Amino acid sequence: MYYVGSHRGDDPSTRAAEHNQGADPKAFTYKRRPVVLVWSEYFDQIVDAIAWERRLKGWSRAKKEAVIRGDWDALPDLSRSRNPRPSTSSG
Repeated sequence: MYYVGSHRGDDPSTRAAEHNQGADPKAFTYKRRPVVLVWSEYFDQIVDAIAWERRLKGWSRAKKEAVIRGDWDALPDLSRSRNPRPSTSSG
């Protein structure tokens, strides 16, 4: 499982450390510790970071792993539906 979240500040590893401290038993990551930071990206604007976070949260595991690897070229193929809808055209 990959947890996707955003962080304000200079060092995202501090956010991972906060999750690992387990201060909030109701937090999503509490029962999934330890968490390990595997990828991060800097954004000038928090609204851009939040938009990217929301997009990533909806992606498949395979697409998230491509981002972690930095394999941006794989994303279009991974975006194609595995179960295409049957054609409704007659012909």
